[in-house]
Amino acid sequence: MTAARPGDTRLHDLFHQMDEGFCIIQFIDSDHGPLSDYVHIEANAAYALNAGIPNVVGQKVREMVPDEADSWVARYGAVMRTGESIRFEQELVATGRYLELSAFRVGAPEDRQVAVLFKDITARRKAEAALNDLNATLERRVAVALAERRTLAEIVEGTNAFVQVADLDYRWIAINRAASDEFERLFGVRPSVGASMLDLLHDQPENRAKVHAVWSRAVAGEEFVEVGDFVDIDGGRTAYEMRFGVLRDPDGRQIGAYQFVYDVTERLREQERLKETEEALRQAQKMEAVGQLTGGLAHDFNNLLAGISGAFEMIGMRLKQGRTGDVERYLAAGQGAARRAAALTHRLLAFSRRQTLSPKPIVINRLMTELIELVQRTVGPSIRVETAAASGLWPTLVDANQLENAILNLCINARDAMPGGGHITIETGNKWLDQRTAQDHGLEAGQYVTICVSDTGTGIDKETLGRVFDPFFTTKPMGEGTGLGLSMVYGFARQSNGHVRIYSEVGQGTMVCLYLPRHLGEEAAEADAATAIALSSAGDATVLVIDDEPTVRMLVVDALTDRGYACIEAADGAAGLRLLETQGRIDLLITDVGLPGGLNGRQVADAARAMRPDLRVLFITGYAENAVLNHGHIAPGMEVLTKPFAVDDLAGRVDRILQG
Repeated sequence: MTAARPGDTRLHDLFHQMDEGFCIIQFIDSDHGPLSDYVHIEANAAYALNAGIPNVVGQKVREMVPDEADSWVARYGAVMRTGESIRFEQELVATGRYLELSAFRVGAPEDRQVAVLFKDITARRKAEAALNDLNATLERRVAVALAERRTLAEIVEGTNAFVQVADLDYRWIAINRAASDEFERLFGVRPSVGASMLDLLHDQPENRAKVHAVWSRAVAGEEFVEVGDFVDIDGGRTAYEMRFGVLRDPDGRQIGAYQFVYDVTERLREQERLKETEEALRQAQKMEAVGQLTGGLAHDFNNLLAGISGAFEMIGMRLKQGRTGDVERYLAAGQGAARRAAALTHRLLAFSRRQTLSPKPIVINRLMTELIELVQRTVGPSIRVETAAASGLWPTLVDANQLENAILNLCINARDAMPGGGHITIETGNKWLDQRTAQDHGLEAGQYVTICVSDTGTGIDKETLGRVFDPFFTTKPMGEGTGLGLSMVYGFARQSNGHVRIYSEVGQGTMVCLYLPRHLGEEAAEADAATAIALSSAGDATVLVIDDEPTVRMLVVDALTDRGYACIEAADGAAGLRLLETQGRIDLLITDVGLPGGLNGRQVADAARAMRPDLRVLFITGYAENAVLNHGHIAPGMEVLTKPFAVDDLAGRVDRILQG
């Protein structure tokens, strides 16, 4: 999701009603040589009030604050690269103001945008500076007073800070009137010089423990600052910043401790409101993404379900009429809609990074010959497809089928960007990414294999470029694109521990590059061609099918029975294990992963293997159940078939597993 734009009235109203200053800045190529920079693309009315800079939209950070830009840009750069929000205070030298800021990344990393919430704390900082000066002055005056044996009371009485001085036995040497009044308001008893603070709070064990906890550290010689809150006798809660120091005599020996305190309740409340505002912004962004996702999904699935249900109705009608000649046409239409629905689900899983992958070490160049033929047939004769395969290409650990799907999606997008024809180039290469470059790409430093698809099409403008990976975002007319192609590619790359980058210029074309980590092991050996050929006869093999969905169970059993397998079935894991204990020969277990009754499919398979170590297992899984399989990390002799699947694919997979 990208940052909020002026057209989004809900977020726009939220930003402009806030008392805190708010802006969104975007990383840009700098006019200052290699230095990075940011430009303000959105700001609310409170920005000028808190920062003292009007009309900030369109201004660059380095132009606004040239002498201090490096520190601002470095902080924003860290937020943009890592996605971790930060809070800090900094002086804005240009206006002489101190700001308390919260910065966090918005949208996808490719948006390169950072949101900043802030408020003017100049008054508080000046008060703190004055208090620090007062602290230093008081320390000097206390030392002089001790040397001259004068009372400390006359020194501290003139300040509004809460000042207390105690000896090593927790007895007050001095306490000013402000501190006495506050102590009495909190605890209901009034302190006096010479009294013990611990004795005075003897009847209030909880408050006595809190006072002793902080003063004991100072009495032990520790100098520190601590923020704590206390509940007064009326139940009100007040937060204080307490600064403790060690009191020494002229010879340097510790004779007590002193404390300077000020009320920070309102400051902490302001910080909490800032956090709530930030969370409200994040929640608004999440809800916008959910609305966009569900709206697009409902639209596409309604179209597909209309095709499937309509085909079934027409088949039923024609069978009643005895007109079987049209049944094949409606069957083809329904099956086609079902396949498109499965493809849409697959793209959603890839976008959400929850698809079931079967990664193997491969050299991508070996896929190119057949892939280029498929791409050329898909894009048509008006577009020339070329390859530039790097020699000595490193292996990478990747699901070859899903990689081919990703490349095909990129080539289809390229075709659509060249309605009058053009060139598509598919290029592979080896890349070393140093720390800085890797951070810019959202990756770990190291070695990567790249696959880049470039075209000579219309290109993409900068505003659109920031949204191309958003789910259901498409520039194609309604009904001509789901908007999931690039988001699927992005999800697949991230699930494969890589990344995807896009570069484009209007009128010049577009290049999309996948970065996949180099695999340091050996390339996987090619499978024996004989194992890919389905058996024509199943012999006397027995298959146990466990699935809680009766329709799925019926289809699996009927399909395998038609191929000559003996099948037994169970509706849950417990029933399946009882059959495994009592039945004779069972050659293969087919089980759904998401089973009711407390035992999931993985647990059933593990228990079955304990009883029958040589039993082969085929899991049937959807994306939500993939975590149970440890994301595809399964034992030898186990395989995974992802829903939805074609009956022929199921039968072929069973043949291959049993053939061994």
